[in-house]
Amino acid sequence: MSGDGLRDYELVMIVSPEVADEAVLATVERVQEFIAEQGGQVKEVTPWGRRKLAYPIDGFREGSYVVAQLGLDPQRVRALEDNLRLAEDVIRHLVVKLEEEVGGPDAPEAHPPLAERS
Repeated sequence: MSGDGLRDYELVMIVSPEVADEAVLATVERVQEFIAEQGGQVKEVTPWGRRKLAYPIDGFREGSYVVAQLGLDPQRVRALEDNLRLAEDVIRHLVVKLEEEVGGPDAPEAHPPLAERS
């Protein structure tokens, strides 16, 4: 978690195949603007391109995947999800909170394995 109250999240969204590949960038920019308006920041955007879906979503069999790393106030995540839910060109999305790094590779585990718990 950043010192400015922003928590780290990963956003995966699938853009409708009806949106041209060139227009996917405009959708991503619109989402980035919304995140900025909510006081967040987009750290990295990785377009995965058009891929076949594991199962049909809204009758579509493929979509353009985009993954973004972002920082956002936890109280603003709901607004982001609501915005994505209403966006007609985004057919599916998932926002996942990223775990905070607790030290380096030699740091003890945050929670012991279940077998060691009493």
